[in-house]
Amino acid sequence: MPTTARSIFTFLIFFTFSFFSSPSFASESDHKYEPDEQVVLWVNKVGPYNNPQETYNYFSLPFCHPQGKVAHRWGGLGEVLGGNELVDSGIDFKFRKNVDRTSICELELDQYKATRFRDAIENSYWFELFIDDLPLWGFVGELRYDKNGENAKHVLYTHRNFIIKYNGNHIIHVNLTQDGAKAVEDGKVYDMTYSVKWMPTDVTFGRRFDVYLDYPFFEHQIHWFSIFNSFMMVIFLTGLVSMILMRTLRNDYAKYAREDDDLESLERDVSEESGWKLVHGDVFRPPRYLALLTAVIGTGAQMATLILLVILLAIFGTLYIGRGAIVTTFIVCYALTSFISGYVSGGMYSRNGGKNWIKAMILTASLFPFMCFGIGFILNTIAIFYGSLAAIPFGTIVVVFVIWAFISFPLALLGTVVGRNWNGAPNNPCRVKTIPRPIPEKKWYLTPSVISLMGGLLPFGSIFIEMYFVFTSFWNYKVYYVYGFMLLVFLILIIVTVCVTIVGAYFLLNAENYHWQWTSFFSAASTAIYVFLYSIYYYHVKTKMSGFFQLSFYFGYTMMFCLGLGILCGAVGYLGSNLFVRRIYRNIKCD
Repeated sequence: MPTTARSIFTFLIFFTFSFFSSPSFASESDHKYEPDEQVVLWVNKVGPYNNPQETYNYFSLPFCHPQGKVAHRWGGLGEVLGGNELVDSGIDFKFRKNVDRTSICELELDQYKATRFRDAIENSYWFELFIDDLPLWGFVGELRYDKNGENAKHVLYTHRNFIIKYNGNHIIHVNLTQDGAKAVEDGKVYDMTYSVKWMPTDVTFGRRFDVYLDYPFFEHQIHWFSIFNSFMMVIFLTGLVSMILMRTLRNDYAKYAREDDDLESLERDVSEESGWKLVHGDVFRPPRYLALLTAVIGTGAQMATLILLVILLAIFGTLYIGRGAIVTTFIVCYALTSFISGYVSGGMYSRNGGKNWIKAMILTASLFPFMCFGIGFILNTIAIFYGSLAAIPFGTIVVVFVIWAFISFPLALLGTVVGRNWNGAPNNPCRVKTIPRPIPEKKWYLTPSVISLMGGLLPFGSIFIEMYFVFTSFWNYKVYYVYGFMLLVFLILIIVTVCVTIVGAYFLLNAENYHWQWTSFFSAASTAIYVFLYSIYYYHVKTKMSGFFQLSFYFGYTMMFCLGLGILCGAVGYLGSNLFVRRIYRNIKCD
């Protein structure tokens, strides 16, 4: 094995092993404490509860600030991209040492500070803390009304009670309750206090994250029913495709293969001959914008492999535990799977007679990352303008670019070269005629545009319910952990997409339209259009988000997701249709 390939393989094995290891050791420390050992309370961020991405530095509100130099804890790539910035609170915590009500600081509110707290309370600001990598949440305060529901009063919680459960030398569970509500008034001094109570528990360290998993929500009966419904759709659709197409093709093969010496029968056969057989001289004609098509097909093949790999890693490695672990895994695996996109794109481009393979390779390596970068640049500008933690630091942008430039791009180049040399020889079953055949006018429902739009309905129907759970977990503070469900839904999506695009390609060829390549891609890729339309419905009906910041981030992230989903489905649909088309034309007499 060459040195470069050996290094990449070794890194992949190490990376995979690190995520297959127990999630209990995901932190830098070993999570073990001795009695009276210092335990750090990290403060992370604050923001409006209804706007998950609109988060700010914890000390953007005038909370008690630690004395002296502030200690920061910088996490991994995914943690930074997720808008996390952990800062040592400076509050004294000792392992298994109870603390009675103790003062943190004397907080004097001038007009500016009081206004900041009032605005935060009106917008339902929440904050996030961490103890031993376990999150805690609380609200800054609340609005209290009189008996008539009028005259709202802003009250600030001034006391925090930490309840920490432990098992041996491990912290198992943390909880936060608040009281000491005091009205927010200009010039008033508040005694901000805290207390700590330690309690033993029988819960093991390996199951300490179970409390954050919403079992009733994700394992609801409707979730199981949706999987069953999608599975039945697969059985029905594959059976229908097999029955209709195989019976039709069998009759077509019998007619085309029949050799009858009777002149009248021969004339009847010629006059009745129509459909997909007539376009055998054009069906393998290189499509328009070949470099772009090969780029999206290669990227889609990479995305399909990437999603499958990440889901498997999430199943066996419980990536939902670590902050930003899913994002980090996605970025690294995307870089490492770039060889696949280059291989598929390079082979397809050469088989179709493409000459400028460097252009195809650059498109393949940069198309999806640069589209995401363009959207991300706009969102990052908005986040910087708002002063939000969602703004990506320049150093992190450089790291992501280095990963793309020195891992993803070279692997895509290597894959393109290998694909051109190993899988780039033309092997079409039928020769391509010099002069293109004119395409007759057909019914409106047999046009490529209609077939493309209708093709995404069934794939979207197969993932519709799962989209609700994915959206809810991402936008409504739920930890998505049922990756077994996601694996089943992903496989169902692949099967349904292939079946639908094969049917669409067959109808198109029967209409004597040989432009099946782009039609197959868009027929499957249109699934993303319906997902985006569903996201609009979800935003207005299922969430209480508001403001330009959250609106831009919601639809910006959704657009990235839909672009990836569309390219993935489009590539799967094209590859399935390509196998089908090559198969049916291999068994007929083309000369």
